[in-house]
Amino acid sequence: MDTAGASHHPHNEPPHDNVPPAGHPSDARRPRKRGQGELEAQVLAVLRSANGPATAGWVQEHLDGGLAYTTVITILSRLYEKKCVTRARQGRSYTWTSASDEAGLAALRMRRVLDGERDREAVLARFVSALSPGDEERLRALLAQTTEQDEG
Repeated sequence: MDTAGASHHPHNEPPHDNVPPAGHPSDARRPRKRGQGELEAQVLAVLRSANGPATAGWVQEHLDGGLAYTTVITILSRLYEKKCVTRARQGRSYTWTSASDEAGLAALRMRRVLDGERDREAVLARFVSALSPGDEERLRALLAQTTEQDEG
């Protein structure tokens, strides 16, 4: 009987894609894949830590995880389109600045979500009804303050 032929049975062959199965010990060495929102948040945090406008190269150097320069440029460009960062031409490239602090950026994200909905009144009503009593009170006070400023 030919034993060499038995070792070539498909069930005896290793996977061809060189990717170990899930849970394999080498998984711990592989960096975790981050989502776009997480990368954007990291880039914004780095920009806010800069003392003024920063180049994409500076952002790349200060990010954890060794992102490629082109990836940093892509993220900064997406943030620019979302009005989360501003940019100014410097030579053949740009310097980048966070457009707002964390609270301002959160408000911008909330506004974009609201702008994407057809029934704004229903969304706002659900939002207010889901607030804690303390947050609802803060919101009412802020709305009253804004009304007073508009009238005064």
